[in-house]
Amino acid sequence: MLFKQLFEPLSSTYTYLIACEETRQAILIDPVIATIGRDLAELKEYGLTLRYAIDTHIHADHITSALELKKKLGSKIANPIIDRLPCADVYLEEGKPLEVGSIQLHSLHTPGHTAGHFAYVINNQVFTGDSLLIDGCGRTDFQHGSSEQQYQSINQKLFNLPNDFLVYPGHDYQNRFVSTIGQERIRNPRLGEGKSLEEFISIMDKLNLPYPKFIDFAVPGNTLCGVCPTDLPNNLEAYCRKSSESIQG
Repeated sequence: MLFKQLFEPLSSTYTYLIACEETRQAILIDPVIATIGRDLAELKEYGLTLRYAIDTHIHADHITSALELKKKLGSKIANPIIDRLPCADVYLEEGKPLEVGSIQLHSLHTPGHTAGHFAYVINNQVFTGDSLLIDGCGRTDFQHGSSEQQYQSINQKLFNLPNDFLVYPGHDYQNRFVSTIGQERIRNPRLGEGKSLEEFISIMDKLNLPYPKFIDFAVPGNTLCGVCPTDLPNNLEAYCRKSSESIQG
């Protein structure tokens, strides 16, 4: 299996390129429109055919490139069934693996950050999106988020995976790349060492995070699988660089 972890610095988003080496068929998890040129170049360099662009949830901090990738490459859009986005070609469901060549992607519904959030498991790797982060977790105060659901999703699903499973998050803001389930179960300051639901809710309630500056544009655009709004303020234009302006032309 070919695997690459790619980074978009403006929103600190990780995109994951995963491909079957025999069939050269690939998937991209959480692709970002601002780096579509880079991702097209990666696919070309390795001689890969993109089968699916997959998002873990409806993002609030960047625009997905799923729709532009479909237009350019003919790939399909695969999204969590909970959201039932009309623009998706495939709905991912817990208990129904997605097969791409020799790769099997298993979906886990992990609500809390958003109601429709999914994590994905491939072999001993779990792509946790914005639910479980390295030494942290996603906020729960927007998009029908719920601290109680986040706690249950992480403790009952993600923390039930084997300790040696590798945790690949949707973001990291401190130049960290990977963790393990065992490490997060022990030392995650919000969830580790068997913290109770009441302790977790108290921690989340006291975060006092600012209103997300791109959410009012990103959520509508991502509900359409990646449509950049035309009325972006100048200070937010970089979050939604059009694919026509990328290095791929």
